[in-house]
Amino acid sequence: MLPTSLIIVERGFTEDRRLIERKERGSSVLILLTNDDGIYAPGLAAMERELIQLGEVRVVAPATEQSGVGHSITYLAPLIVKEVYIDEIHWGWAVEGSPADCVKIGIAELCPRRPDLVVSGINGGLNAGINVLYSGTVAAAVEGAFFRVTSVAVSLEFDEHAQFGKAARLARSVIEQILQNKGSEPQLYNVNIPTAALDKAPEVRVVPMDVAQYGERFERRTDPWGRDYYWATGEPAPPTAEQETDLTAMSKGCVTVTPLDFNMTHQSLLDEMQKWKFSLEKIEADQSDARPPGFGPVVRSSRKKRRSAAEN
Repeated sequence: MLPTSLIIVERGFTEDRRLIERKERGSSVLILLTNDDGIYAPGLAAMERELIQLGEVRVVAPATEQSGVGHSITYLAPLIVKEVYIDEIHWGWAVEGSPADCVKIGIAELCPRRPDLVVSGINGGLNAGINVLYSGTVAAAVEGAFFRVTSVAVSLEFDEHAQFGKAARLARSVIEQILQNKGSEPQLYNVNIPTAALDKAPEVRVVPMDVAQYGERFERRTDPWGRDYYWATGEPAPPTAEQETDLTAMSKGCVTVTPLDFNMTHQSLLDEMQKWKFSLEKIEADQSDARPPGFGPVVRSSRKKRRSAAEN
């Protein structure tokens, strides 16, 4: 079991007037909103403006950008949480941790009760195909699903002049329809919006995630000190023609919705493997397992190693 994180919270909460008004109207929907682009990201603000039409929104987001951190959590360092104000009115909490940290601490400490919905986004950049395994945006939604709360990750195709307002309106409509149609059990969804969908009435496709590998190429460069370094190119996967997936549907300008599941057990293979008979012998201690005193790896840059070879 992991050790419990130390939580440091700077309090002094002043409730948002909009939340007070919504409570007076009897709203019962509590929404936890987070992201991986950071508390000051425009996509987060746009999503918050739309979600307040659905219920009471609690914003708990990373203090700094956490793109690509996947489902990392903080447990060997203090988890510091600070309030963020707009015009002296409380707006949300900035967490010096990962998106998953934000959902965990949001549900455990910062929401008055367990939320009815967790929304992560809007992310600046698509999270489709196998990229969902690296995505901090999707990880935050998965964390919400761990708590058995319906959770939705929302991502918009990268654009230097991203229209987050339009994307947020589309996302809110999709989320509303998900809530209207889903069953009683909590579910996990991944929503991706291509930029082509913002200038028309787009079609929504419910599709599986593409499993084609991509982003495996690296560009090698040399820094001013002669050391080699590598930069991941992040090239998108080529669309597959066998069946429609999130990647192929988005290439046609469609908004995609993919139901996800965090249980990664390969069930059919599990059933087959349970018929296998494993047998292990007792392993005795081996002197070769011991390392001599002072033994340890020596790290050299590849540039220096090539120079040494040339000199010899």
